[in-house]
Amino acid sequence: MPRHLTIFNDFLSLVSPLPPFHSADAKSMYDTTTRRASPAKARAFLRLLRPRQWLKNAFVLAPLMFTASFLDPDSLYKAFFAAFLFCLVSSSVYIVNDLHDAEADRQHPEKAARRPLASGAVSKKAAFCLLGFLTAALAAGCFFLPDVAPAIVAYALLNLAYTFALKNLPVVDIFSIASGFVLRVLAGADALDVPLSSWMFITSLCLALFLAAVKRRQELALSGADGREVLKKYSVALIDRYAEMSATGALVFYSLFVVSSRPQLAVTVPLVLFGLFRYWYVVETLDGGESPTEALLSDATLFLTVLLWIVACVWALWPG
Repeated sequence: MPRHLTIFNDFLSLVSPLPPFHSADAKSMYDTTTRRASPAKARAFLRLLRPRQWLKNAFVLAPLMFTASFLDPDSLYKAFFAAFLFCLVSSSVYIVNDLHDAEADRQHPEKAARRPLASGAVSKKAAFCLLGFLTAALAAGCFFLPDVAPAIVAYALLNLAYTFALKNLPVVDIFSIASGFVLRVLAGADALDVPLSSWMFITSLCLALFLAAVKRRQELALSGADGREVLKKYSVALIDRYAEMSATGALVFYSLFVVSSRPQLAVTVPLVLFGLFRYWYVVETLDGGESPTEALLSDATLFLTVLLWIVACVWALWPG
Protein backbone atom coordinates (compact mmCIF):
# COMPACT_ATOMS: atom_id res chain seq x y z
CA MET A 1 0.00 0.00 0.00
CA PRO A 2 1.37 3.49 -0.78
CA ARG A 3 2.84 5.37 2.20
CA HIS A 4 0.25 8.22 2.06
CA LEU A 5 -2.61 5.72 2.37
CA THR A 6 -0.84 3.98 5.29
CA ILE A 7 -0.63 7.30 7.15
CA PHE A 8 -4.28 8.06 6.29
CA ASN A 9 -5.40 4.66 7.65
CA ASP A 10 -3.44 5.21 10.87
CA PHE A 11 -5.19 8.57 11.30
CA LEU A 12 -8.62 7.01 10.71
CA SER A 13 -7.89 4.30 13.29
CA LEU A 14 -7.45 7.05 15.90
CA VAL A 15 -10.52 9.16 15.13
CA SER A 16 -13.04 6.70 13.74
CA PRO A 17 -14.13 3.10 14.16
CA LEU A 18 -14.56 2.76 10.39
CA PRO A 19 -12.51 0.09 8.62
CA PRO A 20 -9.25 1.09 6.86
CA PHE A 21 -9.42 2.92 3.53
CA HIS A 22 -8.14 1.11 0.43
CA SER A 23 -7.84 2.14 -3.22
CA ALA A 24 -10.23 -0.67 -4.18
CA ASP A 25 -12.83 0.81 -1.82
CA ALA A 26 -12.52 4.19 -3.53
CA LYS A 27 -12.97 2.61 -6.94
CA SER A 28 -16.03 0.68 -5.72
CA MET A 29 -17.55 3.86 -4.26
CA TYR A 30 -16.88 5.74 -7.52
CA ASP A 31 -18.42 2.98 -9.63
CA THR A 32 -21.51 2.86 -7.42
CA THR A 33 -21.95 6.65 -7.58
CA THR A 34 -21.50 6.62 -11.35
CA ARG A 35 -24.08 3.87 -11.80
CA ARG A 36 -26.55 5.83 -9.68
CA ALA A 37 -25.85 9.12 -11.46
CA SER A 38 -26.12 7.83 -15.02
CA PRO A 39 -29.86 6.89 -14.94
CA ALA A 40 -30.63 10.17 -13.15
CA LYS A 41 -28.73 12.09 -15.82
CA ALA A 42 -30.55 10.23 -18.57
CA ARG A 43 -33.91 11.04 -16.95
CA ALA A 44 -32.91 14.70 -16.73
CA PHE A 45 -32.10 14.81 -20.44
CA LEU A 46 -35.39 13.05 -21.19
CA ARG A 47 -37.30 15.62 -19.14
CA LEU A 48 -35.56 18.34 -21.13
CA LEU A 49 -37.11 16.87 -24.30
CA ARG A 50 -40.60 16.82 -22.64
CA PRO A 51 -41.72 13.53 -24.24
CA ARG A 52 -45.16 13.74 -22.62
CA GLN A 53 -45.81 16.80 -24.77
CA TRP A 54 -45.23 14.74 -27.92
CA LEU A 55 -48.85 13.67 -27.59
CA LYS A 56 -49.76 17.06 -29.10
CA ASN A 57 -48.14 15.91 -32.34
CA ALA A 58 -51.05 13.53 -32.88
CA PHE A 59 -52.62 16.54 -34.62
CA VAL A 60 -50.26 15.72 -37.50
CA LEU A 61 -52.21 12.49 -38.05
CA ALA A 62 -55.61 14.19 -38.45
CA PRO A 63 -55.43 14.41 -42.28
CA LEU A 64 -54.44 10.73 -42.41
CA MET A 65 -57.66 9.80 -40.63
CA PHE A 66 -60.07 12.21 -42.30
CA THR A 67 -58.83 11.36 -45.81
CA ALA A 68 -59.29 7.64 -44.98
CA SER A 69 -55.67 6.98 -45.99
CA PHE A 70 -54.85 4.86 -42.94
CA LEU A 71 -54.82 1.62 -44.97
CA ASP A 72 -52.18 2.88 -47.40
CA PRO A 73 -48.67 1.88 -46.21
CA ASP A 74 -47.01 4.82 -47.95
CA SER A 75 -49.42 7.30 -46.38
CA LEU A 76 -48.93 5.71 -42.96
CA TYR A 77 -45.16 6.01 -43.28
CA LYS A 78 -45.29 9.66 -44.39
CA ALA A 79 -47.79 10.71 -41.72
CA PHE A 80 -45.99 9.04 -38.83
CA PHE A 81 -42.60 10.22 -40.06
CA ALA A 82 -43.97 13.78 -40.17
CA ALA A 83 -45.23 13.32 -36.60
CA PHE A 84 -41.75 12.10 -35.60
CA LEU A 85 -40.16 15.21 -37.16
CA PHE A 86 -42.55 17.37 -35.16
CA CYS A 87 -41.42 15.55 -32.01
CA LEU A 88 -37.86 16.60 -32.87
CA VAL A 89 -38.71 20.23 -33.62
CA SER A 90 -41.02 20.60 -30.60
CA SER A 91 -38.32 19.22 -28.29
CA SER A 92 -35.84 21.64 -29.87
CA VAL A 93 -38.01 24.65 -29.13
CA TYR A 94 -38.62 23.39 -25.59
CA ILE A 95 -34.85 23.39 -25.04
CA VAL A 96 -34.57 26.94 -26.43
CA ASN A 97 -37.43 28.03 -24.17
CA ASP A 98 -35.82 26.45 -21.12
CA LEU A 99 -32.47 28.03 -21.92
CA HIS A 100 -34.12 31.44 -22.23
CA ASP A 101 -36.27 31.06 -19.10
CA ALA A 102 -33.76 29.25 -16.86
CA GLU A 103 -33.25 32.17 -14.48
CA ALA A 104 -36.96 32.95 -14.22
CA ASP A 105 -37.79 29.25 -13.73
CA ARG A 106 -35.47 29.13 -10.72
CA GLN A 107 -37.78 31.64 -9.01
CA HIS A 108 -40.89 29.55 -9.75
CA PRO A 109 -41.91 27.21 -6.89
CA GLU A 110 -42.67 24.25 -9.20
CA LYS A 111 -40.52 24.84 -12.28
CA ALA A 112 -37.37 25.23 -10.18
CA ALA A 113 -37.47 21.54 -9.35
CA ARG A 114 -39.19 20.24 -12.49
CA ARG A 115 -37.13 21.92 -15.21
CA PRO A 116 -33.69 20.26 -15.67
CA LEU A 117 -31.88 23.50 -16.53
CA ALA A 118 -33.45 25.46 -13.70
CA SER A 119 -32.63 22.72 -11.18
CA GLY A 120 -29.09 22.28 -12.48
CA ALA A 121 -29.64 18.64 -13.45
CA VAL A 122 -28.50 19.52 -17.00
CA SER A 123 -25.88 22.14 -17.80
CA LYS A 124 -26.37 24.80 -20.46
CA LYS A 125 -23.44 23.38 -22.42
CA ALA A 126 -25.04 19.93 -22.49
CA ALA A 127 -28.38 21.45 -23.50
CA PHE A 128 -26.74 23.26 -26.43
CA CYS A 129 -25.08 20.01 -27.54
CA LEU A 130 -28.43 18.20 -27.43
CA LEU A 131 -30.04 21.05 -29.33
CA GLY A 132 -27.38 20.77 -32.05
CA PHE A 133 -27.96 17.04 -32.35
CA LEU A 134 -31.74 17.48 -32.67
CA THR A 135 -31.28 20.19 -35.30
CA ALA A 136 -29.00 17.94 -37.36
CA ALA A 137 -31.43 15.03 -37.07
CA LEU A 138 -34.31 17.31 -38.06
CA ALA A 139 -32.45 18.58 -41.13
CA ALA A 140 -31.71 15.00 -42.19
CA GLY A 141 -35.34 14.02 -41.69
CA CYS A 142 -36.60 16.91 -43.81
CA PHE A 143 -34.26 15.75 -46.57
CA PHE A 144 -36.23 12.48 -46.74
CA LEU A 145 -39.63 14.19 -46.41
CA PRO A 146 -39.16 17.68 -47.88
CA ASP A 147 -42.88 18.41 -48.23
CA VAL A 148 -43.21 19.02 -44.49
CA ALA A 149 -40.14 21.28 -44.25
CA PRO A 150 -42.07 24.58 -44.72
CA ALA A 151 -44.49 23.76 -41.89
CA ILE A 152 -41.64 22.68 -39.61
CA VAL A 153 -39.59 25.82 -40.33
CA ALA A 154 -42.68 27.97 -39.76
CA TYR A 155 -43.33 26.17 -36.47
CA ALA A 156 -39.74 26.69 -35.32
CA LEU A 157 -39.74 30.39 -36.25
CA LEU A 158 -43.13 30.92 -34.61
CA ASN A 159 -41.94 29.36 -31.37
CA LEU A 160 -38.70 31.33 -31.38
CA ALA A 161 -40.74 34.52 -31.80
CA TYR A 162 -43.06 33.31 -29.02
CA THR A 163 -40.15 32.61 -26.64
CA PHE A 164 -38.48 35.98 -27.14
CA ALA A 165 -41.44 38.33 -27.70
CA LEU A 166 -44.93 37.06 -28.50
CA LYS A 167 -45.60 35.35 -25.17
CA ASN A 168 -45.71 38.78 -23.51
CA LEU A 169 -48.39 40.18 -25.85
CA PRO A 170 -51.99 39.55 -24.69
CA VAL A 171 -54.22 37.69 -27.17
CA VAL A 172 -51.24 37.35 -29.54
CA ASP A 173 -49.78 34.78 -27.14
CA ILE A 174 -52.94 32.66 -27.25
CA PHE A 175 -53.09 32.76 -31.05
CA SER A 176 -49.38 31.89 -31.21
CA ILE A 177 -49.90 28.74 -29.14
CA ALA A 178 -52.95 27.81 -31.23
CA SER A 179 -51.11 28.37 -34.51
CA GLY A 180 -48.63 25.68 -33.52
CA PHE A 181 -51.45 23.11 -33.54
CA VAL A 182 -52.70 24.30 -36.92
CA LEU A 183 -49.17 23.98 -38.36
CA ARG A 184 -49.13 20.38 -37.15
CA VAL A 185 -52.32 19.65 -39.10
CA LEU A 186 -50.89 21.46 -42.13
CA ALA A 187 -47.73 19.32 -41.93
CA GLY A 188 -49.88 16.18 -41.92
CA ALA A 189 -51.70 17.35 -45.05
CA ASP A 190 -48.43 18.29 -46.77
CA ALA A 191 -46.93 14.90 -45.95
CA LEU A 192 -49.84 13.19 -47.72
CA ASP A 193 -49.84 15.77 -50.54
CA VAL A 194 -53.49 16.64 -49.93
CA PRO A 195 -54.95 20.14 -49.49
CA LEU A 196 -55.91 21.24 -45.99
CA SER A 197 -59.66 21.66 -46.14
CA SER A 198 -61.25 24.86 -44.89
CA TRP A 199 -63.33 22.85 -42.43
CA MET A 200 -60.31 21.15 -40.90
CA PHE A 201 -58.39 24.42 -40.71
CA ILE A 202 -61.07 26.41 -38.90
CA THR A 203 -62.08 23.51 -36.62
CA SER A 204 -58.44 22.88 -35.65
CA LEU A 205 -57.90 26.59 -35.01
CA CYS A 206 -60.97 26.88 -32.75
CA LEU A 207 -60.06 23.75 -30.79
CA ALA A 208 -56.47 24.95 -30.41
CA LEU A 209 -57.64 28.39 -29.26
CA PHE A 210 -59.81 26.67 -26.65
CA LEU A 211 -56.86 24.64 -25.34
CA ALA A 212 -54.56 27.70 -25.34
CA ALA A 213 -57.12 29.89 -23.58
CA VAL A 214 -57.72 27.26 -20.91
CA LYS A 215 -53.96 26.93 -20.42
CA ARG A 216 -53.67 30.67 -19.74
CA ARG A 217 -56.77 30.59 -17.55
CA GLN A 218 -55.33 27.87 -15.32
CA GLU A 219 -51.95 29.56 -15.12
CA LEU A 220 -53.69 32.70 -13.91
CA ALA A 221 -56.04 30.89 -11.53
CA LEU A 222 -53.42 28.62 -9.98
CA SER A 223 -50.23 30.72 -10.03
CA GLY A 224 -51.59 34.24 -10.07
CA ALA A 225 -50.50 37.18 -12.19
CA ASP A 226 -46.89 36.74 -11.09
CA GLY A 227 -46.60 33.44 -12.95
CA ARG A 228 -46.08 35.16 -16.32
CA GLU A 229 -45.73 38.77 -17.36
CA VAL A 230 -48.67 38.51 -19.76
CA LEU A 231 -51.01 37.20 -17.04
CA LYS A 232 -51.06 40.66 -15.49
CA LYS A 233 -53.06 41.81 -18.53
CA TYR A 234 -55.74 39.11 -18.25
CA SER A 235 -58.57 38.23 -15.93
CA VAL A 236 -60.11 34.81 -15.37
CA ALA A 237 -63.50 36.08 -16.53
CA LEU A 238 -62.04 37.42 -19.79
CA ILE A 239 -60.20 34.19 -20.60
CA ASP A 240 -63.32 32.18 -19.73
CA ARG A 241 -65.17 34.07 -22.46
CA TYR A 242 -62.32 33.37 -24.91
CA ALA A 243 -62.46 29.67 -24.04
CA GLU A 244 -66.25 29.45 -24.31
CA MET A 245 -66.25 31.22 -27.68
CA SER A 246 -63.51 28.93 -29.02
CA ALA A 247 -65.17 25.74 -27.76
CA THR A 248 -68.48 26.78 -29.32
CA GLY A 249 -66.74 27.51 -32.62
CA ALA A 250 -64.97 24.15 -32.60
CA LEU A 251 -68.23 22.28 -32.00
CA VAL A 252 -70.22 24.27 -34.57
CA PHE A 253 -67.63 24.03 -37.35
CA TYR A 254 -66.98 20.35 -36.69
CA SER A 255 -70.74 19.67 -36.85
CA LEU A 256 -71.04 21.65 -40.10
CA PHE A 257 -68.12 19.69 -41.53
CA VAL A 258 -69.82 16.41 -40.62
CA VAL A 259 -73.20 17.42 -42.00
CA SER A 260 -71.86 18.82 -45.26
CA SER A 261 -68.90 16.56 -46.05
CA ARG A 262 -68.78 13.46 -43.81
CA PRO A 263 -72.33 12.51 -42.72
CA GLN A 264 -71.07 9.09 -41.64
CA LEU A 265 -69.26 10.86 -38.80
CA ALA A 266 -72.51 12.06 -37.20
CA VAL A 267 -72.06 9.51 -34.42
CA THR A 268 -68.86 11.31 -33.35
CA VAL A 269 -70.51 14.68 -32.66
CA PRO A 270 -71.89 13.62 -29.24
CA LEU A 271 -68.42 12.35 -28.34
CA VAL A 272 -66.90 15.73 -29.23
CA LEU A 273 -69.54 17.52 -27.16
CA PHE A 274 -68.98 15.19 -24.20
CA GLY A 275 -65.21 15.63 -24.53
CA LEU A 276 -65.52 19.43 -24.34
CA PHE A 277 -67.81 19.14 -21.30
CA ARG A 278 -65.45 16.71 -19.59
CA TYR A 279 -62.37 18.83 -20.31
CA TRP A 280 -64.04 21.85 -18.76
CA TYR A 281 -64.97 19.69 -15.75
CA VAL A 282 -61.31 18.69 -15.39
CA VAL A 283 -60.38 22.38 -15.53
CA GLU A 284 -62.94 23.66 -13.03
CA THR A 285 -63.11 20.77 -10.57
CA LEU A 286 -59.78 18.96 -10.81
CA ASP A 287 -57.57 22.02 -11.49
CA GLY A 288 -56.29 20.52 -14.73
CA GLY A 289 -55.86 22.18 -18.12
CA GLU A 290 -52.63 24.09 -17.52
CA SER A 291 -51.16 21.39 -19.74
CA PRO A 292 -53.61 19.76 -22.20
CA THR A 293 -51.42 16.66 -22.29
CA GLU A 294 -51.42 16.30 -18.50
CA ALA A 295 -55.19 16.82 -18.40
CA LEU A 296 -55.72 14.08 -20.99
CA LEU A 297 -53.36 11.59 -19.35
CA SER A 298 -54.56 12.24 -15.80
CA ASP A 299 -58.29 11.80 -16.43
CA ALA A 300 -59.34 8.30 -17.49
CA THR A 301 -62.80 9.41 -18.63
CA LEU A 302 -61.40 12.11 -20.91
CA PHE A 303 -58.76 9.75 -22.29
CA LEU A 304 -61.39 7.07 -22.99
CA THR A 305 -63.59 9.65 -24.73
CA VAL A 306 -60.79 10.66 -27.10
CA LEU A 307 -59.98 7.00 -27.75
CA LEU A 308 -63.63 6.23 -28.55
CA TRP A 309 -63.77 9.23 -30.88
CA ILE A 310 -60.74 7.96 -32.81
CA VAL A 311 -62.20 4.44 -33.05
CA ALA A 312 -65.56 5.82 -34.18
CA CYS A 313 -63.91 7.98 -36.86
CA VAL A 314 -61.83 5.10 -38.21
CA TRP A 315 -64.84 2.80 -38.21
CA ALA A 316 -67.04 5.37 -39.98
CA LEU A 317 -64.41 6.26 -42.59
CA TRP A 318 -63.18 2.71 -43.22
CA PRO A 319 -62.92 2.31 -47.01
CA GLY A 320 -65.77 0.31 -48.53
